[in-house]
Amino acid sequence: MVREQIVARGVRDPAVLEAARCVQREAFLPEELAEFAYQDTPLPIESGQTISQPYIVALMIESATPRPGDRALEIGAGSGYGAAMLSRVVGEVYTVERDEHLFRLAA
Repeated sequence: MVREQIVARGVRDPAVLEAARCVQREAFLPEELAEFAYQDTPLPIESGQTISQPYIVALMIESATPRPGDRALEIGAGSGYGAAMLSRVVGEVYTVERDEHLFRLAA
């Protein structure tokens, strides 16, 4: 997935690529969708929301040019996948989620 979907489209930051290799996207999906975890597509999660595609998450993180000691704020935790990836790149991640059900799942 990382080589064919993320690197092939121009993401180069080694920390972001390592995060994409390490964070298991299926852990952030409903069990019945786990088989689709590494497709480069958004997928439905609870509360009528979606988990972003892996390439978009990697691109957003790289675009922010994060460094290991940085603190990051994510608005809209959703499944928690983006925060999990970001946590591998920066020192601290804070995230906000307005939907209490999603908040509990992401936590």
